[in-house]
Formats: sequence, structure tokens, C-alpha cells
Amino acid sequence: MKVAIIGAGNVGKALATSITRAGHEVTISASSPESARAAADESGAASADSNLAAVDGASVVILAVPFAEAGVLVVNEIRDAVSGRTIIDVTNPIKPDFSGLATSTSAAEEFQVLLPAAHVIKAFNTVFASNQANPSSDVDGYVAGDDADAKEVVLRLVESIGMKPLDVGPLSAARHLEGMAYINIGLNAANGWSWTSAWHLER
Repeated sequence: MKVAIIGAGNVGKALATSITRAGHEVTISASSPESARAAADESGAASADSNLAAVDGASVVILAVPFAEAGVLVVNEIRDAVSGRTIIDVTNPIKPDFSGLATSTSAAEEFQVLLPAAHVIKAFNTVFASNQANPSSDVDGYVAGDDADAKEVVLRLVESIGMKPLDVGPLSAARHLEGMAYINIGLNAANGWSWTSAWHLER
């Protein structure tokens, strides 16, 4: 699978590491070519000098940049280039003061409106970077989306890196996934935890 990751922060590098390790072809881009190259060197991925270069030929594009930046800059930049592609939204639209979420629906649903010709899937947002880089089957990989084929692609990607893939329903379920991420972030911040806690359903 050819995967483009836009964003070279902790999440972008973590996902680039595990997805590359799983044998997929990964290209990472960032706000500067230098940042992309540094992240690629660290993760084993390839780098691109621009977001448009990164998504060229990629079947899956992962948005791993802050929500506001993705909405205002990246999504508008790549809109025409990602028609028909699978877009994985890993963002969490948390307010700057951490008082709650910044959308009335979800980041994923907002991105779907901005990218009407693409297939937006919510995944990886409930998992901290530490677990994204070193996944295990004890960590649930929740996947929400409206396009069945795109969702199946993402479920296979989640499984390939070592997480337990779980289809949690339509894209509107991203509202709950973003709430789960907000709770986990808050617990770690308030209690001085190690930022390795993860959601796991016992069945």
C-alpha cells in the first residue's frame, strides 16, 4: 500500500515508523522539506518536498497535523489531488484552552465536507504516539467511515501494523472517538501518567 503522511510531528513520525515497518511504501511531508527529511530519516520512510508531491500516487493519505492547520491549509491545498482517495483523519479538535472539543460534529465530518470527492475515514486518533510507533494487539484501532471500501482499506492497514482493528460504524461515530481521545488526554495530563494508556474492549 502506498501511504502519504502529512505531518512530521510525534504522530506523523510514529505512524510512519509502524506503517513502514509493516512493509508499506510511506512518504512523509511537513511544513518544510527539512522537517520532512528529518522525520523520514528517523522513521525509515521517504520524504517529499511538498504535500502535493507526497500525495501523488498514494492510495491512502493520513492527516497528522493540528486540526486547525489541516482544515485551513492542508485540506485546501490537496483537495483536487485527492479525489477518490482514502483520507485518514487522526486529528483531535481540542480547544486551545483544553476546555473541550472545538467542533459541533467532528473533525472528520468537517474534513469530509471540505473534501467531497475523497473518502474520509477516522482512525488512530484515540492512540497516543507511543503506541502508534509500537503497536500491539492489546490496543484497539477504531475505524469510522461512510465508504465501505475505504473503511476496509483502513481496517487492513490498522491490522497490518499490529493493532486490533474494530469497525465502529459511520463517520459520525468520529464524534465519540474524538471524545474518547479527549478523555484519555485529560487523564494523562491531570494524573501525570506516562502517555501510554490506550482503549481496549474486553469481549
